[in-house]
Amino acid sequence: MLDETQGYAVFLYPQALEALGEAIRPYMHDGPSGPHVLCNSIDTGGALIEMTIEGRTAEGTAIAVELMVPANMVRMIVSARSDGVFGFGPRVVAPVGDAVPVPPTALASAQPLHAPVEIPMPAVDAVPPVMAKLPKA
Repeated sequence: MLDETQGYAVFLYPQALEALGEAIRPYMHDGPSGPHVLCNSIDTGGALIEMTIEGRTAEGTAIAVELMVPANMVRMIVSARSDGVFGFGPRVVAPVGDAVPVPPTALASAQPLHAPVEIPMPAVDAVPPVMAKLPKA
């Protein structure tokens, strides 16, 4: 895979930093863009943002710490990438070995579909509806 993600910088709102207080401080890093949490992976699929951080115990053993904060505390998530193909600039990819360029082809979804369309006739009810008057109240 060309895009190898090395991690994420998660920026929290100032009110979130104040609310979390000292509990979040060991996980924060300071940078030119402000305080943020550096993490290896992130899951944004719920009410809580789950960040996985690699850490070490007092004995030096590697551990994975999962830090979860409410999604409404997160101001921005920035992906840190090591390759040069991230962003809006022109992509320059070096050919690999004896690779032969392949001309672009149209997407399958761009091709017209010629399938017969049959619309079934509505079924007619053989029993006519009963019309009656409701009694006066």
